Amino acid sequence: MKREFVISIIISLTFLSLGFALLHYELIGYGLSFFVFLPFALGYILGKSTIKAISLWGLIISLAIFFILLLAGGLEGMVCVLMAMPLIMIAIALGAFVKDLIKMYRKTDKQDNLIKSSILPLCLFLTFAFIETELTKNEQFVIEVKSEIILPYSPIQVYETIKSVDTLDAEKPFLMKLDLPIPQKCVLEEEKVGGIRTCYFQGGQIVEKITELEKGKILKMDVIDYQLTGRKWLGFKEAIYLFDELDNGQTKMTRITTYTSELYPRFYWKPLEEIGIEQEHEYVFSNLIKDLKNKYGG
Repeated sequence: MKREFVISIIISLTFLSLGFALLHYELIGYGLSFFVFLPFALGYILGKSTIKAISLWGLIISLAIFFILLLAGGLEGMVCVLMAMPLIMIAIALGAFVKDLIKMYRKTDKQDNLIKSSILPLCLFLTFAFIETELTKNEQFVIEVKSEIILPYSPIQVYETIKSVDTLDAEKPFLMKLDLPIPQKCVLEEEKVGGIRTCYFQGGQIVEKITELEKGKILKMDVIDYQLTGRKWLGFKEAIYLFDELDNGQTKMTRITTYTSELYPRFYWKPLEEIGIEQEHEYVFSNLIKDLKNKYGG
């Protein structure tokens, strides 16, 4: 039993490390091969009817070690790991279930050699990963996330307060309490088309170039550079603020973030990505409300 436990850990860490190394060097993409087929293969290899418990414990420990190393090395963040875990665990469970079905229909108690039985799934994973990468060419999906807020101030007042922010300090949404990037300040160098606005985060920055500017109406910027810890799969394209004056003298401000993602299956990742962006918007809105009260009262 001890030998099976150690072997299961070695196999799991080998598969996981190889998969992440291929991702890191951009030899494969953030797709089905990594998030679904790889954990499915591990569940299938280790989900044996006679020693399933000890093997799967080895897999769980290996996953914990692997993700801890990712976090400690700053290669990925806690939010990314937590978002990926349900998909990975479902794939592992499905792999173990399929192995059980096969063993049941074979009606045999013969135990496979773990090392030998891992060779074919490993080869299939590599084949599938390279074919998937070749077919998709690591396609980037472009997504737009829009958030709105009604503020009891004029469009000019809202614009003047949001264009440049000395310090962002508000109640942090749930994901920011984990490790979603926290904006600290935004500095506008020149208030004109072509001007640069830099937003600093804990662990990086986003540099924006103004492409359209009308005070109290629109502030539109292209993202020309961004540096955030980990998150190679995520990119930023555009940031837009729209200011609409309402009949009662209030302002509806719309924040639009356009970003790119390489993660799929999209039905799983898109809602999670949007939640993350919306929580960034929520934090900016909360700080804006505080700054407007401090500046104009109310």
